[in-house]
Amino acid sequence: MKKVTMADVAKEAGVSKSTVSQYLNKRYEHMGDETREKIRLAIEKLGYRPNYIARSLKQKRTAMIGIIVANIMHGISTEISRAIEDFCHEHDMHAIVCNADDDPVKERKYIEMLRARQVDGLIIFPTGENIELYKQMEQERYPVVFVDRKVTDVNISTVVVNNKEAVYEAVSHLIKNGHRDIAMVTPPLTIYPRMERVKGYKQALEDHNIPIKQAFMISAEVKNIVNHLEAMVALPKKPTALVAANDLSFFEVMKFIKKHRILIPNDLAVIVFDNIPFASIASPTITTIAQPAYDMGKKAAELLLKQVNEERVDSKLYTFPCTLVIRESSVGGSAKGNQ
Repeated sequence: MKKVTMADVAKEAGVSKSTVSQYLNKRYEHMGDETREKIRLAIEKLGYRPNYIARSLKQKRTAMIGIIVANIMHGISTEISRAIEDFCHEHDMHAIVCNADDDPVKERKYIEMLRARQVDGLIIFPTGENIELYKQMEQERYPVVFVDRKVTDVNISTVVVNNKEAVYEAVSHLIKNGHRDIAMVTPPLTIYPRMERVKGYKQALEDHNIPIKQAFMISAEVKNIVNHLEAMVALPKKPTALVAANDLSFFEVMKFIKKHRILIPNDLAVIVFDNIPFASIASPTITTIAQPAYDMGKKAAELLLKQVNEERVDSKLYTFPCTLVIRESSVGGSAKGNQ
């Protein structure tokens, strides 16, 4: 079949090629409703499909961006990516999502692949391990935004939450409810959010004159968290409360709790840093440190689009506040601990 061209559409509709081009680019300011309808019907009748590659070459833009997620298994990553995709849809752009699996090698490959495909910019949940590549993009003024994780030594716009302050508030809440033996469970302290959350935990204990016990601080690969919890509860003095630093840590904590038939909050008060979908309907309901994921994603997308449009953007840290949503899992129960 002969390829249908823009000239064919123009001839069928009885208008100029430039008018068809304006229609395709949604520039309707000087176009009457009758003309628009003629072009629409001509496109439908002829089965015309715009040549996006040719358009991209002409405009020097592809209307595509890349999203490189550090670990798609984290619910917060999915929520933020959804917000970015929604923003892109509203602005006639397309988003390609890649999962780096917390692997800097995969992250590098995805950055190089997406740039080779000439995407207009990147939103990255950075592993933090490809510093030279980050610096290269910064020096080239390539449109890029970091989200969820701050990377030192690079000057790239970054969207995060107040990790330290949010955990500080959560631990202070537990202390106000009588707890002094409070545990913290995190994956390895290799990235900015986890390190900041531990800082908040320690600061809250120090400000309330509670000794920091290394035995109550678990930082391990997710698959090994249950083993570390086993060792912790074998101690003569056990924690009466626990803060899980993210959703994957929390799921391991819940496996352990179920195995040992631990009652929440009677035996152990629990708070999780993340947006857990079932938190409000679990029994008991779960206290969470809720992150404004949608707002974060929208902000990241706005910052990227401004860069793509060559507008001035401050390469700074944009920090969103979290909300401590207090539910049954952190209220009541015993805070006396094991003597």
